[in-house]
Amino acid sequence: MNRRSEPRSPGCRVGFVGTGGVAVRHATVLAGFDDAVLVSATDADPARAVAFATTFGTDAAPDVDALLAHGLDAVYVCVPPFAHGPIEERLADAGVAVFVEKPPAVDEPTAERLAAGFTAAGTTTRVGLHWRVGEPALRARALLEGRTVRVVSGRWLDTLPPVPWWGDPARSGGQVVEQAVHVLDLARFLVGEVAEVQAFAGGPVEGGGVDVATAAVLRFAGGAVGTLATTCALDRKDSAALQIVTDDLVLDVGERRLEVRENGATTHRPFDPATAHRAADRAFLDAVAGHPPADDLPDHAEALRSHRLACAVSRSARSGRPERVHP
Repeated sequence: MNRRSEPRSPGCRVGFVGTGGVAVRHATVLAGFDDAVLVSATDADPARAVAFATTFGTDAAPDVDALLAHGLDAVYVCVPPFAHGPIEERLADAGVAVFVEKPPAVDEPTAERLAAGFTAAGTTTRVGLHWRVGEPALRARALLEGRTVRVVSGRWLDTLPPVPWWGDPARSGGQVVEQAVHVLDLARFLVGEVAEVQAFAGGPVEGGGVDVATAAVLRFAGGAVGTLATTCALDRKDSAALQIVTDDLVLDVGERRLEVRENGATTHRPFDPATAHRAADRAFLDAVAGHPPADDLPDHAEALRSHRLACAVSRSARSGRPERVHP
């Protein structure tokens, strides 16, 4: 490990690679935990790292090696999809626990390589697919216990995010990989593995290369069938959710809501997504300490399965041919 000797503060010593909005969200949550100590942060934009350090009382490191010199226990990687790769490889070599914001890479080969490296190093990992630990997903899972799912319908209907790299699929991976992977991961969490997909794309968005819309048909290994529809053509976010139909129940579940239609009655309840954000960071700290909770985030190997599914949908949309999904 590349760790210099310095006084140890009680709690998990945490660093950040990438200090944008999602890093600020994680740091805000962690600052409220007694067993987390925010130590250092680095960013490709040094001014942004300094601003983060000023807000959270950390050191602003010039690079990952300088970050690791602070004797960290865990590092959050909050970078755009195209930046994943060398960062995680350096962290695995250093022996720290790693939290990776989704998606784990811009493409499948990079994610596969990183997963193999983490496994070889014995790295404790978690990936930020936080819908799994939110109340809507957990309540939906309890309701689905013992029921047979027939039809699944996922959607992510949104606008074009205002960051320069997002419209380039070579840098973002496209909307399915960068955004709708939350919906696909929720489908795997609640329904099971997808065996095959067939997708079509609506052509590139104006001024960018990502698809303006995608539609896919999904065949689940357990017998259910489903669809996924995405678009980034709207002027604001409309919805991102998963509808699940059994013989006697219809659920509409997302990050912020759960609607249940059963026996002719409909119940709808909104949820604060901050609860899932807190649960996600709590789950990671507990995993670093060696006692993960029952409601846990996926580690890198499990998140890779959702990434493979998202990449299969994207490949099928480009080719117009069905794709088998590697489990």
